[in-house]
Formats: sequence, C-alpha cells, structure tokens
Amino acid sequence: MTEALVITISNPLLVGIYENKKLIKEYRLDGLTSDLLPIKFKEIFEEFDIKRVSYVNTPGSFMSIKIAYIFLKTITMIKNIDFCAVDGFKFNENSPIKALGKKYFINTKDGLKVDFLEKGCKISDFKLPNGLETLEFSKDTLPIYNLPAV
Repeated sequence: MTEALVITISNPLLVGIYENKKLIKEYRLDGLTSDLLPIKFKEIFEEFDIKRVSYVNTPGSFMSIKIAYIFLKTITMIKNIDFCAVDGFKFNENSPIKALGKKYFINTKDGLKVDFLEKGCKISDFKLPNGLETLEFSKDTLPIYNLPAV
C-alpha cells in the first residue's frame, strides 16, 4: 500500500511517500501550506497510487493545521482514500513545538502544557520517519488546537 504523511506544522513542510510502511520519497517544501499542498499533491497523485493520507493535527500553527485539514480532507473524500491523523511530537524527538509568541507546546508526563522554554531546552527539527510501523494513527482527524479561545 502506498501512503503519504504530511507535516505542515514546521518549516519546511514535509511530505513523505511510503510503500508498505517504508519511506521511498521525501519532499521538503519552503513556503505557505496553502500555496504548496495543492501543487505538490497534484504531482504526487500523478506519480503514485496513494491509498491513505495522514497528517499532523496537533500541536502547532493553527492556520497551517486548519488549511492542511481542509485540503487533505477534501481530496481524500473526493478520491475515496483513507485519512488519518497523528501527534506532531512523534516527529521532533518529543521536543517543544512553537505555540504563540515566545511560548511553546511542551509534552510532559502529565500531558500537554503551554509555557516558556526552560534555559538550555533543546528544540529538534521535524523529520519524516523511515518507517510507519510504530506510529499510532487516529481516525479522528479534526484539528486539535490545544489553546483556549481568546
């Protein structure tokens, strides 16, 4: 089975193509999610027979998550493709993820918190995994924003 994994909560945006759960092609895209995803997915669908699309639905840029959700949900419905979601901490070594202003989403043993970084805190870049076997994907694909309304 061929599937795509999309990470839009960082720059560059990352799109991986997986065959039988193994990474076979990686795209690193600099720019806006709204500009890049339609063009890249047109190319991907011309080259690959994608059967499932997964994306990072939390935490991160609200706008990027929302745009990715609307676009990917639409194309997966039109093409009758499975659609799944996964937590962003799986792709940056569980390091803090930029939230709002100088605050970050921090994954702790007690759950997610939004706070300033502690001195010396390491921030890791996002990376596509070489394989998808160990990841737990959710069928609940709605964006999870993690911040209260202002």
